[in-house]
Amino acid sequence: MTPEVVGVVEAPGGKGRATPKRKVAEAANRRPLVPTDRKAAAKEARASQRAERDRQYVAMQTGDERYLPAKDKGPVRRYVRQYVDARWSLGELFLPVAIVMLLLNMLLTGVSPELAFLGLVLLYVFVIAMVVDVTIMWRRLRKKLIAKFGDDAIQRGLMMYSVTRVFQIRRARLPKPQVKHGDYPE
Repeated sequence: MTPEVVGVVEAPGGKGRATPKRKVAEAANRRPLVPTDRKAAAKEARASQRAERDRQYVAMQTGDERYLPAKDKGPVRRYVRQYVDARWSLGELFLPVAIVMLLLNMLLTGVSPELAFLGLVLLYVFVIAMVVDVTIMWRRLRKKLIAKFGDDAIQRGLMMYSVTRVFQIRRARLPKPQVKHGDYPE
C-alpha cells in the first residue's frame, strides 16, 4: 500500500504550495508608512523625478513617442502636430507682428495719432485674419482626421491642442517639429 499525504491535495494546474495564513500574508505586505531614512528617500524620489523630466525633455526634442508626456502621445496627436507644422499659418507670425506693431504704435502716438490708430486697426485686422485662418485649418484637419482615424479620433481638447500649436513660433514648439513646411502627413 502507498502512504497517503494528509491535507495536501494537488489539483491540476494548482500553485503547488499551501495557502499562507492571513497573519503571514499581511506581515509580508506590511511596509512602514514613513521610510526610516526620510532624507535619503526624498533624495531618491527627486533623482527619479529629475531623470523622468530629462527623459521627457529629450523626447520633446527628438519626437521619441515612448517618453513624451501623456498629452502628446498617440498617433492622432502626432498627425495633428505634423499637419500643423507642415502648414504656413498666420498664427506663427502673430508674436513678431504684434511686437512690431506695438512698438510702432508707441513711437507714432506722439508724432501722428492718426497713424497710431491705423496701426492698431491693422493689428486687429491681423487678429481677425488669424482667427479665420485657424478656423479653416481646424475644419480641414478635422475632415482628414475622420477620414484617417474614424469618428473616434476627434477627442476632447484636440482642437485646442492644434490651435495652441498654431499660435506658437515654430522654433519654440515642443515637441519639436519633425516635418518641414509643405510636408503634409499622409
